[in-house]
Amino acid sequence: MKTHGSRRAVTLVTWGLLATFVGLQIVSWSTGAAPRSRWGVAQVIIGWIVMFLLASIATRRIDSLATELTEREYAHRVTKNEIEQLQMHNTILQMLARTVDVPLAFQSMAQRIARLIPCDRVGLALLDEDDEEFQTYTALVNDERRTRPRAELVFKLEGTAIGAVVKTRQPLNFDETSSRAPDFLDVNVLHSSGFHSALLLPLVSNERAVGTLNVVSRKRAAFSKEHVEVLMPIAEILAMAQVAQRLQIAATKHRTMESMTELTLAVSTEINSALQTIAGHCNIIERAYQDPGLHRDLDTISRQTQRISALLDKMRLASNERLNEAAQTIRTGRP
Repeated sequence: MKTHGSRRAVTLVTWGLLATFVGLQIVSWSTGAAPRSRWGVAQVIIGWIVMFLLASIATRRIDSLATELTEREYAHRVTKNEIEQLQMHNTILQMLARTVDVPLAFQSMAQRIARLIPCDRVGLALLDEDDEEFQTYTALVNDERRTRPRAELVFKLEGTAIGAVVKTRQPLNFDETSSRAPDFLDVNVLHSSGFHSALLLPLVSNERAVGTLNVVSRKRAAFSKEHVEVLMPIAEILAMAQVAQRLQIAATKHRTMESMTELTLAVSTEINSALQTIAGHCNIIERAYQDPGLHRDLDTISRQTQRISALLDKMRLASNERLNEAAQTIRTGRP
């Protein structure tokens, strides 16, 4: 726009000066200063034609230079935006390399996201392991929090816009939240808080959605398809980080379960050994003495040892099952 205005100003000045010269020439002739010979008139007419041609050539050259400048300015702007996006992606990767805590990394990058996409607030919704509820996190773009973020609101999968985005794995853009507030609980919350437009993008990794990245604005129709293209790579990085975080938790759980299983097996082996010793001594005492009362007591001890042995078998079986479940989670990569 600035280049177009400058080009128009130069064009107007060029033709304005030419028109001024013509006007002065006409006034001069009307006062009796016109050339008296035909050759003089011809020279003046030729001069006018030359000036018109020069003005026309200059105007076209100015238009050509202005168009070239505009194209270069547009290319520069596009390149600058691409560089900013790459810097943003690099920053996100560095943050996630330092910590696998996705909400904490998101809290730190909120201001950078707002520099790419003008908005009033950035949000993150993460689906729980049961795929039934979302934990939502909000970051103010003008206040970078340093403390550990906590989930602010919990939404169900059904009846929410973030749930619809996760199911379809497609972005949703609300130019006016009031139009969909009756349909979605989370959109109703945004509208009640004074936000008129929202853009929701799915966090997809391995063809599975694990949450959404959200930007909201108090302006109407604040977001477009270009904003979706800018945010999609960021959403993909966050999705991979969320899956990695879940897998790390699963691996930690697997190691804990493995240690507990080994301890359970070791303890149960020792207890079984002691129970077999007790049962053997009971048999020896029962054969050595014929007292009916003593036999009843020994029978009670024998039944309890068998009961304890059965309980230990159940503990070993349960520990092995949980260990196999944790291992299966790590092998499939789907927590």
